[in-house]
Amino acid sequence: MQLAEALFHALKDRGAREVFGIPGDFALPYFKILEDSKILPLHTLSHEPGVGFAADAAGRFNSRLGVAAVTYGAGALNMVNPVAQAYVEKSPLVVISGAPGKLESQRGLGLHHQVKRIDSQYKIFEEITCAQIILDDAKTGPQLIAQALDRCIEQSRPVYIEFPRDMVGVDVDPVPAFHPSCTDMEGARACAKEVFRHLETAKQPCIMAGVEVRRFGLEDKLAELTTILGIPVVTSFMARGILAHADAPLIGTYLGLAGTEEVRKTVERSDGLLMLGVILSDTNFGVSKREIDMRRVVHAFDREVNFAHHTYPHISLEALIEALIEIAQPIGDAQKLPAPTYPHGLKGDDRPIAPTDVACAINDMFAQHGRMPIASDMGDCLFTAMDIENTALIAPGYYASMGPGVPAGLAIQATSGERPLIMVGDGAFQMTGWELGNCRTYGWNPIVLLFNNRSWEMLRTFQPGPDYHDLDDWGFAKMAGPMGGNGTRVTTHKELITALEVAQKDTSKFHLIEIMLERGEISQTLNRFVNAVKRLSSGK
Repeated sequence: MQLAEALFHALKDRGAREVFGIPGDFALPYFKILEDSKILPLHTLSHEPGVGFAADAAGRFNSRLGVAAVTYGAGALNMVNPVAQAYVEKSPLVVISGAPGKLESQRGLGLHHQVKRIDSQYKIFEEITCAQIILDDAKTGPQLIAQALDRCIEQSRPVYIEFPRDMVGVDVDPVPAFHPSCTDMEGARACAKEVFRHLETAKQPCIMAGVEVRRFGLEDKLAELTTILGIPVVTSFMARGILAHADAPLIGTYLGLAGTEEVRKTVERSDGLLMLGVILSDTNFGVSKREIDMRRVVHAFDREVNFAHHTYPHISLEALIEALIEIAQPIGDAQKLPAPTYPHGLKGDDRPIAPTDVACAINDMFAQHGRMPIASDMGDCLFTAMDIENTALIAPGYYASMGPGVPAGLAIQATSGERPLIMVGDGAFQMTGWELGNCRTYGWNPIVLLFNNRSWEMLRTFQPGPDYHDLDDWGFAKMAGPMGGNGTRVTTHKELITALEVAQKDTSKFHLIEIMLERGEISQTLNRFVNAVKRLSSGK
């Protein structure tokens, strides 16, 4: 088979469901094979950052490989930011970049799209991927593909595949099947015994679930474990949305001083805290009221378990959870744990809309019609999402880039068929909101809530005053029609409720609800977060 076919079959065999991309001259040969072969469906978007964000989101949502396909230089370098976000937030993203052919690379001429050297792009991607390969040899190509994709799966981090355009059609052997690394179950069982003793003897045991639980598809197994143990479970800020459809004793999301007092005390006063797949980042722990003593924490992350002065290497999160299930016994009473509460019952009056009102209206919609997966951009829309009933959520909780909201929502629908709810601010919408113009081509119909305060409001909360936070009123709702959707601008509770009802009933197109907010009007959660950051940074 052709090398390009071998690559696409290997992606499909390892769980990829689709490819997001933008063609370019160096990528045209493998794009042609992708379209003709029908091995994986191809969704083309409008700008490479959107491609990167969409492919990343598809991988996160499915706990499978996400695939982004672009051209050399002008295409791949446009995706550096989304790939960097995927790396730090542990997303299994495969980047395929077309490249100059072997012969043209050797002519000594500067090639279009080339930066400093022909390998400059490769070296840049070394910093933001866990494996990099160049498919310039028919004999070694299949094995290199297998090694790169397997590392992507096992580390849940991006990999980079450079594809010279004169190599895509060469004949090769099939790519070897996926062979996971050997699991040290004896080591995992020894580790699990020590972890269980720690939880069993603790006065206030607690489990914090992090992003790796979703990345490796372990939500059902974690639910089984926590149900047996009967102890409280929280998610980290980054992992909000996991366990949404599982029967687990989940009491909320840990946000430190920005969250609820009950969840904060459960975590910070725990003498038996088990962190499963949690990234130690400032967004997860930067607003803790008191520093969590890591000497008393069991931290399982990146195939390693650390506890006090002990380190168990080469222990995957899945192996640890399975070993704990084998020996777990009840040590708490989950029936007595408080269930998280969220605001409901927005009244259809003429009062102006605040971010908390948006959460309340969404909860009411979910109660009536069922929950929807959410893609949220960075900003107050994400903090508002913390007041929405727990549901599948894709968001940049650590790297905090603006722009992923709309492409991520489109990816959710492309990869799952579920209608998503997209939450995005006007600043981020200016970056990637135009990807909605692709909905008509693929039959996507998301409901988009655009928080428009004519401002980079989250930045203003950290540094009040400067005029450069101000944005003009672009009238986004009026732009929805030409892009193939329906646009509505709302300013009151009543108008918001009506717009959501109309959007829910009409599945023929995307609905853009432009929610007008006053500058300075932020959610209670963001307000607490900012105040906590300021207080802690000042040493108070």
